[in-house]
Amino acid sequence: MKNYLFHVGIDVSKSKLDIVILNINSLNQTAHFIVENNSKGIKSIINYLQKNEIDPTTSLFCFESTGVYSYPLSSFFLENKFDYWVVPAIEIKRSKGFSRGKNDKNDAKDIALYSLRNIDKLTLSSVAEKEIQQLKLLFSEREKLVKAILLFKSSSENKGFIPKDIYKEIALINSKTIQNLKNSLKAIEKKMKSIINKNETLSKQFNLVKSVPGIGEQTALYFIIATKGFKSFKTWRKFACYSGVAPFEYSSGSSVRGKTKVNHLADKKMKSLLQMCSMTSLKYDPQLKEYYNKKKAEGKNSMLVLNNIRCKIISRVFAVVNRETPYINTYKFAS
Repeated sequence: MKNYLFHVGIDVSKSKLDIVILNINSLNQTAHFIVENNSKGIKSIINYLQKNEIDPTTSLFCFESTGVYSYPLSSFFLENKFDYWVVPAIEIKRSKGFSRGKNDKNDAKDIALYSLRNIDKLTLSSVAEKEIQQLKLLFSEREKLVKAILLFKSSSENKGFIPKDIYKEIALINSKTIQNLKNSLKAIEKKMKSIINKNETLSKQFNLVKSVPGIGEQTALYFIIATKGFKSFKTWRKFACYSGVAPFEYSSGSSVRGKTKVNHLADKKMKSLLQMCSMTSLKYDPQLKEYYNKKKAEGKNSMLVLNNIRCKIISRVFAVVNRETPYINTYKFAS
C-alpha cells in the first residue's frame, strides 16, 4: 500500500469546495481554503499544493459521494492520475462518533481524518465509463417518465363522479400529455439500446444478463449501471449486500437473539427490480419454482424464500458475466 504524506479532505457543495490538508507528521497543523466548484477552482487546488511545496502524487484526496456535484472532481483527478477516494457520506458520518454542531470546514477535516484513520480500507475510486454515465442519467429520466404517466392516468378515477363535460376536457388534455410522455419514453429507451449496441462489451454483458430466467431489459440495464459494467463488485455476495438482499445475524451475548434479516441500507431500486425478477422466475423457471415449493413445505416464510431466490439470481448473473457464456438451464437435463 502506498504511503501518503498528506491527506486532503474535500467537502463538496453545489457552488464551492472546502479543502483541509493534513500532514501526517503534524496533525495539529491543518491548512484550510475554499475554491469554487468548477474546473478553474479544482485546478487551483493543485496550484495551492504546489505553491506550498506539497507534491500531489504523495497526497490522497478524499471526498463524499454527492452525485453530480462531485463528478467534476472525480473526472479531474482521474484525468491527471491523482489518487482519490470517494466515500459514502453515511460512512464518514458514522465514523465521527458523537459530535455537536456542523460547518463545512470541520466536515472537510473529518473527511481528511477518515482517510487517514481508515487507510487500511482504501479502495481507489475511478469514474465510470462515459456510456455508463449516459445510461445512468437516461435510466433516471425514464423512471421519472414512467411515474408521470401513471400519475396522469390516475385522473381517470374522476370518471363518473364529476360532470361529463368537465371530465371530457380533462381527459382530452391528459390523453395528449400521456401520448407525449410515451413518445419521450420510447425515445429514451431507443437511445439506451443504441448506447448498449454501440459498445461491444456492454452489449455482450447486456445479452448475458438477459439470458438469466426472470430478468428483463430494464433489470439487465440497471445491473450494468449499478455495477459500472461489472467492475465495482468483485463477487456476487458483495453486490447482494449492496442490493439489500444479504441476511445479517443480530445477536449479542446469551440474551439478545434477534432474527437474521437484511439491512435497510441498500440500493432500493435494485432491490425492487430483483423482487419482480424473483416473482417472474417462479412462473418461468421450474428449478426455482421447485425450490420455492420445497422450502414452503418445510415451513419457511415466503419472503425469506423469495430473498434466497433474489440471491440466486444475482449469483447466476455474475456467473454468466464472469465466464462470458449465456445461462444454461441444466435442470432440464436432470434425470
